[in-house]
Formats: sequence, structure tokens, C-alpha cells
Amino acid sequence: MSFFDELGRYLSSGNTRVEILGDLGDHVYLALLPLVLGIVLAIAAGWFGHRRRSARQVLMVLANLLYTIPSLALFVVIPGLIGSKILDSVNVVVALTIYTTALLVRPVLDALDAVAPPVIAAATAVGYKPVRRFFAVELPLSVPVLAAGVRVASVSNISLVSVGALIGTGGLGVLFTDGFQREYFSPIVVGIVLTLLLALVVDLVLVGIRNLLTPWERAGRAGVAVA
Repeated sequence: MSFFDELGRYLSSGNTRVEILGDLGDHVYLALLPLVLGIVLAIAAGWFGHRRRSARQVLMVLANLLYTIPSLALFVVIPGLIGSKILDSVNVVVALTIYTTALLVRPVLDALDAVAPPVIAAATAVGYKPVRRFFAVELPLSVPVLAAGVRVASVSNISLVSVGALIGTGGLGVLFTDGFQREYFSPIVVGIVLTLLLALVVDLVLVGIRNLLTPWERAGRAGVAVA
């Protein structure tokens, strides 16, 4: 029997397809929830570091240290820190939220630094208070730079979720562990393909969101094209 015959036989089972869809749903949840939480925390940390230069280096060092912690070790340690069960999916959510925040601190700082000082001064001159100015002017203008970091973080999360299968959590990593344990390559291939497709789809969605949030960039490109 060829590999493709074996793959077709594997996917022909209705129960197998249901299980794969369930694993895919778990993977989406475990990858994207920490991404959203990490973005929020990184923006808050970046805002603080951008305004307090003394805290900037501390945040950078802390973020670098957190991101160097091995993911599997963090998955195992977190239950002892938050009191969850070892197989609880919240362990993966917390761990990936930490990684996402650590990964995005520098892009947030760089994005805020990229906002032109005359723009900030103009917003202040017309009466914008610091918090309102941040959400209405600085954060929207920082989206193009920040979006690049978010795209990297999304791919990182989608990849790292698979590691959680080693401690019994869900996601497409279950297909990898199942395939290795049974020396059955079909689920491994399916898991790899779905992981790549998921990363591609999420990246395209993020690009679309960036374009929606930055209409002035599209207008600028259109003006250059016409010229």
C-alpha cells in the first residue's frame, strides 16, 4: 500500500475527521487567545516603557529572559504556580500569553518610537490628554510596525501549541504524538499540513486587519501608483 493510499484510508473514517476537526479547533483556541491577551499586555507594558525611559531597559531584559525559558518546562511549572491541573489547557494559555507578551514588548516600543514627534505635539496642542492621545493617535499610527511583530507572534504560538501535546493538552500536536507512538505517518502529515495552513490563514487575516486599520497607507500607495 502506497503512502497516499494509507493517507486516504486514514481520512476516510468519519470518526477520524471529527477528531481532527476537534484538534484543529483546540489549536485555534490555544494559539489565538494567548495572542490577543499578549497583545493587550504588551501594549500596556510598551506604553509604560515608552513614557518611562528608566523602565524601558528593565522591560527589555525581562522580556528577553522570559522568552528564553523552554516552552515544555514552562508548561510543567505553571500548574504549580497557578494551582491548575497538569493537563488543564489553561497552562498552555498562560505560557503562550507570557511568550507573546515577551515577544511583542520590543515591537510595541519600536512602533511607538516610530510615531513622529510633531504628530504627538500637534495632538497635544489641540487638547488631547495623554491617554486619549495614545488610543486616538499614537496607537493607530503604530499599527504598521506593530503588525509585523504580531504576525511573528502568531506563527510562534501556532508552532508552540503543538508542544503542549507532550503533556496531554489538545491541539494538532495530538496527531504528532499519536503518529509517533504508533509509527503511523498519516496523522503526522495531516498535522503538519493543517498547522502550516492554519499559520497561513491567520497571517492573511492579520494582514487584512492591518490594512483595515491603516487606510491611509492604502491611500498613499494608490497615490504613488497614480503618480
